Amino acid sequence: MGEVHEHRDEALGALYAGGAYALWGVAPLYWALLADVSPFQITTHRILWGALFALGVTAARGRMQSLRAIAARPRVLAALAASSVLIAVNWTIYIWSVSTHQLVESSLGYYLTPLVSMALGVLLLREKISALRVAAIALAAVAVVMQGVELGGLSWIAPSLALSFGFYGFIRKMTPVDALDGLTVETILMFPVTLGLILYWTYTGVSALSAAHPLRDALLVAGGPVTAIPLAMFAAGARRVRMTTLGFLQYIAPSITLIVATALLGEPFTRIDAITFGCVWSALALVALEGPVLRLRLGRAAERP
Repeated sequence: MGEVHEHRDEALGALYAGGAYALWGVAPLYWALLADVSPFQITTHRILWGALFALGVTAARGRMQSLRAIAARPRVLAALAASSVLIAVNWTIYIWSVSTHQLVESSLGYYLTPLVSMALGVLLLREKISALRVAAIALAAVAVVMQGVELGGLSWIAPSLALSFGFYGFIRKMTPVDALDGLTVETILMFPVTLGLILYWTYTGVSALSAAHPLRDALLVAGGPVTAIPLAMFAAGARRVRMTTLGFLQYIAPSITLIVATALLGEPFTRIDAITFGCVWSALALVALEGPVLRLRLGRAAERP
């Protein structure tokens, strides 16, 4: 019975995390609507409005006492402080890569992230890994290596993105807090800095918020829930699935982004893109086969006298 419950919990976690990555995959379409705003201001507004949105939802859920309980647990608070720094660093590097036109490098970083997650699961959590997952990891590694060769090697951007988000997922998995409660604390910890920046930009007349651009203002404010919802889903999923499973799910976002970029934004789809895309989804197919294969083996074992 416990094994059945564990499989159901993993399936629910995969649904949460997979949904988060799907939302992140199509997110570029939303942020493209704010092309006239500097990337750093977009990130700052994402944190500010994300914090207010998360705090409002937490209050509506009647969980303010839970936030006070987290604040009274130094270890948990320290873990969430670390995860908030990691996600802020990840966003900053990503925004910098956007502003310097190095999105290919950042894309490669998010292809590397699942390998970091799987490595953390095996090395730090001693997660067991099946032959199918070994084959899938090999396919994923081939895809990453080919991308690196095509780019002429890895820059600091790709590994920095991979390590920051990989360790973010690891910390959130190991931190025993409700997904939205943890996100609320993370964003609140960053709130004073972001509020100070926005007030400074307003005082100096360079703020993106302006009564003359109501649609842009609405998009910036709505960026709060657009940022918070998938992060909360990710945290909920990370608590329920193995790091190796989380690692493979992370391929969903860059794969969807690739489709969005080529089918909707008109970017070229090269031969190496086709090969990489094929390797990644073949790896996901192998992971998807693991469940049916396990059930088949359990069924056969139960039939034996």
